[in-house]
Amino acid sequence: MSFTALPDLAVRTLGGTVMAASDESFAAKENLLNPGPPGFTAQTFGAKGQEYDGWETRRRRSPGHDWAIVRLGLPGVIHGVVVDTAWFAGNYPPYATVEACAAEGYPAADELTDWTEIVPKRPLTGDAAHEFAVSDGRRFTHVRLAVFPDGGVARLRVHGEVVPDPRLLAGLTVDLAALANGAAVTDCSDMFYSSPTNVIMPGLARHQAEGWETARRRGDGNDWITLRLAAPGVVRLAELDTTNLRYNAPGEARIRGADARTGPLEDEATWFDLLPRTRLQPDTAHRFRLDGGRAATHARVDIYPDGGLARVRLHGSLTDDGERELFTRWRALS
Repeated sequence: MSFTALPDLAVRTLGGTVMAASDESFAAKENLLNPGPPGFTAQTFGAKGQEYDGWETRRRRSPGHDWAIVRLGLPGVIHGVVVDTAWFAGNYPPYATVEACAAEGYPAADELTDWTEIVPKRPLTGDAAHEFAVSDGRRFTHVRLAVFPDGGVARLRVHGEVVPDPRLLAGLTVDLAALANGAAVTDCSDMFYSSPTNVIMPGLARHQAEGWETARRRGDGNDWITLRLAAPGVVRLAELDTTNLRYNAPGEARIRGADARTGPLEDEATWFDLLPRTRLQPDTAHRFRLDGGRAATHARVDIYPDGGLARVRLHGSLTDDGERELFTRWRALS
């Protein structure tokens, strides 16, 4: 699987921000983290020249290079970086590097230290998405993109696995299915229209494309999605949100849990009901209180027969083993 299938830890919709840049004379640094592909409209000239959906610095006439510092929306292990020079054909940087660091709390850009190079100096071409795999297995909170000597970059994508700070989750009721808490989509039956990871994103979906939607099913069976929970926990409240899905919401849904520590997920006997097959309404945020008796490491949401979900929330508490698992992983990667 390509690292680009993993969540973009830096994207603005996950809370990523460009904290500082050496220069942004031609195009704003904030554009680097915009969701969606870069756009371009020819002959749109402003006071600073052609307008670009990206970050562009002035022509450098002195020694040095330009840079931008990004605080990741969600900290984690970085598996790959994409430096996209889309639409920058005569004004792209010929080289780039990427560094990363891990910081406690909320430091200012000039307080960040201990930078580690995760992408060595690599050549770039114009109007192209450059994919660079990252092998460093540590947890990072910030990245720094350096371009040599100047020029424009449309997007910076930082793909990886979320590793939350367990001190913010222990002892509390949390969303065990939230991407921000370390949950992940492990499989789904169909993602024709949009990514299944959308259902565990933070916030509310503003339109259909920000949820998960399958193709129209013409045969037997039903669509489904499998989630790895943030850590072993007990789910007590489920939310199935069909907001914006007015004519393509599922007719019904079912939620099951499984504990991968007690049996293989491939065995149907490992799974147990959290929410029995239940009718859903279009454009509605449904909330269901559950018995919450058994611990689970995974959850599966079946929708009948097809359609889409805007968000899935599984609120509950971590087990003692779940808390220990989160702390162990966090310490090992920090």
